[in-house]
Order: sequence, then C-alpha cells, then structure tokens
Amino acid sequence: MFRRASALLAGTLALAGCVAVQPQPLAGRYPAQIAIGPGVPIAGVATSVGRVAILAPLTGPNTERGQFLVQAAQLALSSPGSPMLDVRDTAGTPEGAASAAAQAIAAGATLLIGPLTGGETAAAAGPAKRAGVPILAFTNDSTQAQPGIWTLGITPGQQVRRLVGASLAEGRSQFAALLPQNAFGSAMADALSQATSAAGAPPPTIRRYGSSMASMNSTVRDLSGAADRRAPIDAELKAARAQRDADGARTAPDPARRDVPPPPFDTVLLADAGDPLTQLTALLPYYDINSPAVRVLGPVLWAAPAARGGAELTGAWYAAPDPAARIAFAQAFQAKYGAPAPGLADVAYDAASIARVLAGSGGFSAPSLTRPDGYAGVDGILALNPNGTVRRGLALFEVQRGGPVMVQPAPESISAPGV
Repeated sequence: MFRRASALLAGTLALAGCVAVQPQPLAGRYPAQIAIGPGVPIAGVATSVGRVAILAPLTGPNTERGQFLVQAAQLALSSPGSPMLDVRDTAGTPEGAASAAAQAIAAGATLLIGPLTGGETAAAAGPAKRAGVPILAFTNDSTQAQPGIWTLGITPGQQVRRLVGASLAEGRSQFAALLPQNAFGSAMADALSQATSAAGAPPPTIRRYGSSMASMNSTVRDLSGAADRRAPIDAELKAARAQRDADGARTAPDPARRDVPPPPFDTVLLADAGDPLTQLTALLPYYDINSPAVRVLGPVLWAAPAARGGAELTGAWYAAPDPAARIAFAQAFQAKYGAPAPGLADVAYDAASIARVLAGSGGFSAPSLTRPDGYAGVDGILALNPNGTVRRGLALFEVQRGGPVMVQPAPESISAPGV
C-alpha cells in the first residue's frame, strides 16, 4: 500500500529561474560534449510539420545542463518518423534565448522546446509569438505561462492543488500558510489562494516572514493566536491563585496538563528548506501548532533529505512524481549515454516526446497540443491548458520517521481531483 520515496533531485525539479532553489553543480558528471553546432539537424527525418528546435545553454554556466537537456530530447526523437531536431545555443541568457528562438524560426522550426529558465522563456516568447510558433519551456515559473507558451517544470500550483485536494478529502478545510518573503514564497502563496478558491474552500490565512529569526518568530506567534487560545487557562489559574487558600491552590489548574484549544486552521503550508525550515518547525509546537490537529504541507523540495535537514516534519505531506514512473526513462538514458538522468532531463524528454506524437497526428497547433486526454509523461500524466499552464498527476507523500512514504499514488486520469 505504501511505497518508500527515493531521493529526487529536488533542485532540478524546481528550477524556475526566478522562483526556485538552484540545483547543485554537476561538474564532472556529464563529460560527454554535444558535438554539434546550432541549427544542425540531429535525429529524425523531415515531416510535413517541419522541425522542432531545442533552445538550451550549450555555453555559459549552465553548459552541462544544456548537454543533458539535448541528450534527453535526442533520445525521445531517436525513433523512425520523428521530426528533425534543430539545436540552438541560448548561452544561458535572455538575449541568447531571444536570438536562438529567432534563428530557429527562420530556419523552419514550427515548435520550440526550452529554454531553461523563466528569464530566457520571457525573452524567447517575443519572436515565437510574432511568428505563431508555440513553446514548450522547461521552466516551472508559471508567470511565463500564456497562450502558446507552456511551462513544463513542476510548478507550485500543481503541488499545492494536489495538497489542497487531499486535505479536503481528509476533512480539513481551514488553510493557513507561513511563507518566506521571496519569490518562491509568493508563488506558493498565490498557488494556495487559487487552489482553495477553485475548490470552494474558505480563503487561506497567509503570513510572510523575513530573513531574521525575530521576523520568523513574530510571524508564527501572530498566525498561531496562541496568546488568545491560552488566555482562558491563564485567567483561571490567576483567579484560583488569587484566593490564597488551600482550596484555591488545589483548584488552580496546571497549564502543562491543560489542552490548549487548537488554532483556527487545520493545515499550514510551508515553503522553506534547510536551516530556515528547521528553525520554523521548532517554533510551531512552541506556539501550540501541533499535529494531528494541524497537518503541515510543503513543497516537492522536501523529497531531498538535505532540504528537510533537521526539521521535525513527521506527518507532513508534499506532492511529487512517483519515482517509479521514470524508471524506464532513467534506464534508457543510462544505456544511451552512460550517465544517470538528472530530474531536469525529464521535461526535455517529455517536450520532445510530445513533438514526436503530434508530428504524426496533425502538427503543433494549439488544439493539438491541448488535447483533452493529455500525455503520459516521464513523471506521470500531464495536460497542456489553453492558457499556457500545465496540469500534472502527482503522488502524495508523507514524511515518516524512516523517511518519506507514498500514501496516495499519482492519478491515472487527467480529470482526477487535484490534477
């Protein structure tokens, strides 16, 4: 019934350019170089729908990531009848992405996959929209999503929607959040507001904290309402002691033995990782935010042990792909290139696979890309919405003493609740 979660490459799953933790350096892990120049067709044959171009950083600080993105796309397009793959170097900059997109379109590309980050995607969107060429970007920066521009990375919205659906099914409907004052915290806050509204749940109570421990402490105290919840017990204790007699002493309650009423919410969404998360979770019980009355929810980053650090998260939930779903892809990548497939390669493979499927069935029009039944991706089912957002079927994990355990499998239908 339960399945242990393997450690995901949380940084690569969350790469957004502006709302995510950057992945750890990959130096030395991918020694093979992409021995091709921009605009050179790789695998596949010409089709009536034209070429597919991949926009990847083959020079600059993200060179190694660019290499495995191209490798994953090549793997997806290695079967007969696949469209031609035109490789374009973005150099990891917005200017490079805009130039690469324009050059690829001029060379006949009718679909762009990539680029890597949110900033590059925003830049590439200009020439792509002017030419009416769709983009399947690798970022999870959902602010870049718009008609014709899809963000394939695992987004805060996808994660939070799954968590809200599972919480409601458990009978929890009062949502709160303690989130850092940064771009990722803003993305998680927006996702929670949107998910609860769409589900018909009451608006969440969201509090944001700064980088200092003092800010974190005051924010948790404010959200908890602990002083008000403890007030009746403190008043009873004060009144009993004021009698100053033996009966009064016997009737004086022991605060340690009295149950403080629960807070006015039954779930709390967090977004931090590492040391800030450890500090935050230490404050929760201090201000009487306790399990099981309150379920802690968090991001896919928690799939990585280093992200959880020393935080007390027993019973907490997060939504993520089922690691078992990508085994076939990981084995094929390893066999082809002699190196493990990092998490970020999944989106490049999926984008190229969508291109392969649609090249043989009508091309890359918006109605074709947004087909209602979606696609079977490396990390589970996904579907492209007309507005540029992407729905994903994610599994639900619970942090237990021995590590995360999958407590609900990923949905098999794109119309399932929480997708």
